[in-house]
Amino acid sequence: MKKLILFDLDGVLFNSIKNMELSWNEVMKKFLIKKEFNQYKKHIGLPFKKILLKLNIKHNQSSIENYYQKKSLEYLHKIKPYPNVLKKIKNYDSKRFLIGIWTSKHRLRVNKILKKYNLKFDFIIAPKKGIRGKPYPDQVTKCLKSLNMLNKNVFFIGDMKTDREAAKKSKINFIFASYGFGKIKDKKLNRLNNFKDVYKIVERL
Repeated sequence: MKKLILFDLDGVLFNSIKNMELSWNEVMKKFLIKKEFNQYKKHIGLPFKKILLKLNIKHNQSSIENYYQKKSLEYLHKIKPYPNVLKKIKNYDSKRFLIGIWTSKHRLRVNKILKKYNLKFDFIIAPKKGIRGKPYPDQVTKCLKSLNMLNKNVFFIGDMKTDREAAKKSKINFIFASYGFGKIKDKKLNRLNNFKDVYKIVERL
């Protein structure tokens, strides 16, 4: 049976930190928000409006989100793939693996990034109205049901504590991308230190 690998986008496939910082700085200026990017960064991985709530920003959420998305598209050129990502994704063994993305990033921006680098995945899980995003399992549960996949054959590669929590709630395997944005000190975690080893690690588990 094939194994399914789900990748988080930001901090696993792409280094988008500069894009986020520039976009958030624009939001701060326009909406007179006094929450620095370092505070925002702690919550990367959550849906955008949940990040706003974490920052105690309760008003104008839709306007802020739309403006952030607009600026993120303007700064799209600041998003760069991590070493070995393009080669490994473009040359994965489709007889042994299915590959997908599980992200909190808006689908429009996901599509533009993937088109820019000519990357194709079997499916993409992104925010959708009426379905709870990370760290809730709803999106993945629905996906696995449609694929008729067993949870034990599913591996989620993420870089934030939110990703680990999402994997746990979804009852799927978690692999920590140690080169990403977050830090998790648990020595028992399966770690991906370099993307070139991604398929070896999944095969071993």
